[in-house]
Amino acid sequence: MGALPRRLVAELLGTALLVLFGAGSAVAAATVGAGSMDFAGLGFVGLSFGIAIAVAVYAFGTVSGAHINPAVTIALAVARRFSWADVVPYVVAQLVGATVGALLIVGMYGPRSVHVGLVGATTLADGVGIWSGLLAEVLATFLLVLTVMALAVDARAPAGWAGLMIGLAVACAIIVVAPLTGAALNPARAFGPYLVATLFGGTVPWREFPLYCVGPIIGGALAALVYLVVSEPAPAAAD
Repeated sequence: MGALPRRLVAELLGTALLVLFGAGSAVAAATVGAGSMDFAGLGFVGLSFGIAIAVAVYAFGTVSGAHINPAVTIALAVARRFSWADVVPYVVAQLVGATVGALLIVGMYGPRSVHVGLVGATTLADGVGIWSGLLAEVLATFLLVLTVMALAVDARAPAGWAGLMIGLAVACAIIVVAPLTGAALNPARAFGPYLVATLFGGTVPWREFPLYCVGPIIGGALAALVYLVVSEPAPAAAD
């Protein structure tokens, strides 16, 4: 990977693309659907997220690793595949990138992106409790980070598949989990739209924001540790 400033720019740009074309697709769906979204629309939102993530991985993976997600960064540090010294700079770059992406959504759609789509912010659905939402975010991020470990970290992985499969894993998780929590899987993806919607007068449920930090971090760390225990080859026995 490159020098730290270059890596941080890559993380910022990658996360901005994720929010712009991921959360932006949710705003687009809500705009076309007059504030509502059916299951087919949800599938297209998942596809848009998946494509944006795949592009970011292929564009910036060789520069920064294309984490574009604090939960991924922390999970890799837990697994000793990333330096703890670089965790805070990476997370800051990701939060800034997510905010830039959310600002660009407002720049394109104007005030209706706040009042119709809440800038693509994730919120708990009616009737979904905190613990159910937390479990959903843990499991969805577990799938994401398990894919990252298998396709982007493991030296045995087939070359060239990481971006596509990570994107598809996110699309899969969104289709299953979004009806419950909006499927953040990513504290930065949750933070950017929350902050920008607040700045432009939206009513944002900040009380739910810790859920979108704790759930992904737990799910990501668990996935990394499970992969190391179950899937990594055992050390060769001494002769």
